[in-house]
Amino acid sequence: MRLNRPAFAARRGRNAGRRTPVLAATALAAALALTATACGPSEDNAGGGSSPTVASSSDGKITIPDDLKDRLKAHGIDLDKWRNGEWKDWDKETWLREAKDFVNPIIEDLWDPDRMRNADQPDRPVEDGDVSGDDGITDPTPDPVRAREVNTPYHGNVPEAGKVLMDGPKGAMVCSATVVKDPANPGKSNMVWTAGHCVHAGKEGGWYRNIVFVPSYNDRARSGEVTREEIAPYGVWWGDWARTSDQWIAEGATSGGKGAPYDFAVIHVTPEKGGSGKSLEETVGSALPVEFAAPAVSKIGGMTATGYPAAAPFDGERMYQCADKPGRLSLEADQPTMYRIGCTMTGGSSGGGWVAEGSDGRPALVSNTSIGPVTAGWLAGPRFGPEAKAVYESVSEKFAGR
Repeated sequence: MRLNRPAFAARRGRNAGRRTPVLAATALAAALALTATACGPSEDNAGGGSSPTVASSSDGKITIPDDLKDRLKAHGIDLDKWRNGEWKDWDKETWLREAKDFVNPIIEDLWDPDRMRNADQPDRPVEDGDVSGDDGITDPTPDPVRAREVNTPYHGNVPEAGKVLMDGPKGAMVCSATVVKDPANPGKSNMVWTAGHCVHAGKEGGWYRNIVFVPSYNDRARSGEVTREEIAPYGVWWGDWARTSDQWIAEGATSGGKGAPYDFAVIHVTPEKGGSGKSLEETVGSALPVEFAAPAVSKIGGMTATGYPAAAPFDGERMYQCADKPGRLSLEADQPTMYRIGCTMTGGSSGGGWVAEGSDGRPALVSNTSIGPVTAGWLAGPRFGPEAKAVYESVSEKFAGR
């Protein structure tokens, strides 16, 4: 079986004290491709497995939130037909696009181990280009930093990290993600941070479907046939709400870096089968705070990016990290400059968290993988500012007190 092979966008620049110009739009489009295409679909669009059912509550009764029923009904979606395969209809009229349109009914056992492993990328050949000659504040391309595999069990080292899986028109796709704190529910967060392109197709599409988060995916780096419990030791968590930036929805593209400075998203999750009543944060034992001050690169000693790279030479089944001092990458003069680090992780690592020292001196999430070159070597991620904070707070507020 082939594992996910996400297509990657962008190369990284290092803080080297000199400025080079902003990328011309045509050169950029030729040089960059989303690491979230990095998410990449497989050829199997069916989902397979046993007949899916709507998730049940802890007492065994089927529960469907009223607001979800209403939103589905408003779009002419029959829940029984949806869970039995209608979600595979990607006609423009049925591909829900607007922020308020997010719906993601739970389909139990849809994501079995084979389907998780086979999540792959669409064919999007992208040629690398020299992106160091731009007009904005861009530092020289950083030297590649070889990704190192995280020691197992992954949960003992990076308990907040995991995989996001989703379905798109071409099949199952995969990204990486991070459990983050919820200010409205201290110590009991059900919030996950990832890239915008891991939940929404951007300008040319809408919300992806069957979005789930698997914390500490393949925790002990097993090979060959493994059980669902081994692949998902802390359960499968379905997104019951998601938000990305308005800029990503309006501008985001699968190549060329369009929308990349705003390529972030927050997913609120719930356990597939009811669980123990514990939140995601309580289940994994940790969650990271998010830093929205967007510290200057000169004030950051180093960043560590975590993810599940899937494009060659990786197979998507193991967690890796890169640590480097960030530089700057400017794609558009009128948009925020991105962080960039040297890293050989490839597609599939999209959405994975970048951690650095926060304003209180403790580890905090400061960015997520967005773009990188197809041949790997560097990664770039957005700087979290007011737009990212608004997305984060909107999800937290929606579930305040629940």
